[in-house]
Amino acid sequence: MLGSTGSIGTQTLDVVRQHPDLFEVALLVANNSSERLIEQTLEFHPATIVITNPEKYREVSEGLGGTEVEVLCGMEAVCDRVCAPDVDIVLAAMVGFSGLRPTLSAIAAGKPIALANKETLVAAGSIVMKAAHDHQVPILPVDSEHSAIFQCLQGAGNNRLCKIHLTASGGPFRTWSRERIAAAKASDALKHPNWDMGAKITIDSATMMNKGLEVIEATWLFDVAPENIKVVVHPQSIIHSMVEFEDGAVLAQMGHPDMRQPIQYALGYPARLSLNNKKLDFASIGMMTFENPDVDRFPCLGLAFEAISKGGNMPCILNAANEEAVAAYLRSSIGFYDIPDIIAACMSRVPFLPTPTVDDIFDTNAAARQAAAQILCR
Repeated sequence: MLGSTGSIGTQTLDVVRQHPDLFEVALLVANNSSERLIEQTLEFHPATIVITNPEKYREVSEGLGGTEVEVLCGMEAVCDRVCAPDVDIVLAAMVGFSGLRPTLSAIAAGKPIALANKETLVAAGSIVMKAAHDHQVPILPVDSEHSAIFQCLQGAGNNRLCKIHLTASGGPFRTWSRERIAAAKASDALKHPNWDMGAKITIDSATMMNKGLEVIEATWLFDVAPENIKVVVHPQSIIHSMVEFEDGAVLAQMGHPDMRQPIQYALGYPARLSLNNKKLDFASIGMMTFENPDVDRFPCLGLAFEAISKGGNMPCILNAANEEAVAAYLRSSIGFYDIPDIIAACMSRVPFLPTPTVDDIFDTNAAARQAAAQILCR
């Protein structure tokens, strides 16, 4: 589990709790949350854990003194241990670009990937999908929207989809005016109406960059051109996404907003396992509504479509600049609409590469972050 102490990681461990006869934790990886990592280790007894922040290593090592758990430190240890023989599937839930390298290592080792780290495909979609194809490794989507598409396609037979309808909650600012959004603080943006998520992804939801990143991810996962992906705002978050076919028929996957369902589907695929979660009562839902997104109030969505339409390393530039801008917004260093401004500036400044290599992607990531840092220093 890459990112065991985050929102996806903790919910994954709840799935493991519900099915101890089916799942066993072999490896836990965290970055900073040392206390939670220690608690998880004492409960689930993995053979190995890795804390990637070296400043936290001593605390974790001493906290697990007297146990038989192997405690390691650093990203190289992560990339090595995901290849271990006792690992059957890797849940990739690390935040941001940091998930790319260990995911590529796991793919090279032939490990199936339960992918919750959308930035891996956003930054290096062509490289990751080629590696998965070459090593015959399945990539099972964990994002609720991509899991919904994947689940709908299980009933499609040999019929190819012609359009994806990617649903969005609209975030906390869906009904706010542009002027009110401009003055919004990070504390306002972190109040998501439907989902309990980490800080970075919650801000991305507020800017609708999260949906833009999901558009990019969907193009790679399902081999669909971006012009055939339509984002539709669905505030109730009951329909998690829809697939349309040539005859106009649309299949939708529905459920209460609970990430444990797509997590469990990826881990148990193709079986559907029992889950202690809230089930849908259609009579109590009342009404479901849909609307088009407003790219004037949420320009990050338009920037994402622009990036994937251009291709090459442009989505990597978009992602790196967004990560830096969101971190600055969370520090209250910039305003809400500075986020898309910084991203757009980086997309115009960082050199474009139409067919990047792995090394090019890492260089692009560094260059985009440097460009964003320079803008932030002004």
